[in-house]
Amino acid sequence: MPLTLVLRFALLLAVLATLLFTVAGRTDLPFFWAYLGIFGGIGIVGSLVVHRRDPTLFRERMKPGPGGKDPHMRKLAALCMLACFLISGLDAGRFHWSRIIPAVQLTALILVAVALATWMWAMATNRFFSSDARIQRDRGHHVISDGPYRFVRHPGYAVAILLFLATPVALGSWWGLIPVAPLVALFLRRTSIEDRLLRAELEGYADYAARGRYRLIPGLW
Repeated sequence: MPLTLVLRFALLLAVLATLLFTVAGRTDLPFFWAYLGIFGGIGIVGSLVVHRRDPTLFRERMKPGPGGKDPHMRKLAALCMLACFLISGLDAGRFHWSRIIPAVQLTALILVAVALATWMWAMATNRFFSSDARIQRDRGHHVISDGPYRFVRHPGYAVAILLFLATPVALGSWWGLIPVAPLVALFLRRTSIEDRLLRAELEGYADYAARGRYRLIPGLW
């Protein structure tokens, strides 16, 4: 299974690289290579760690069990990210609509790395890190309150939003933020749906929410 996981991630990385460089029309784009390297490195290592912690989690993420409350979000999010990569590739590689200084791109690249690493940390901590909003009674669902869940109730969604916002800037495109806006709205909506569901149906979550008041941003919300 670990080899299959690595191969699947490598295939995803190859598809993403092909998409970006094809629409850009060139390969001499160092920030594209840096983004792909960070995405691939953290993604593969993190996936192996997650698999070691719970081999069933990726199956749940790829094919969630019954009872989901927001099953279409994955497809909508994928479409938004596809549009983000297409626009960013065209902008940075062919048309140069944006002017982003390297220091800003580097900062965004660092945020991408931090977001990906934290996202993997949240997944490794929470074996119920499903791609759908559901109570996983078939997997012994219970409250997770350690790791990044000590700081906010939905750290995966928090850093996913950071990743989406930083990605087009790291690639060199302000225009790539346009399809990210509805993506952020989708994740804010999912956070609200999942929080209500967990409060209503997961034993102990209301007490956890009372202790950890913040959904996404420590000290703010």
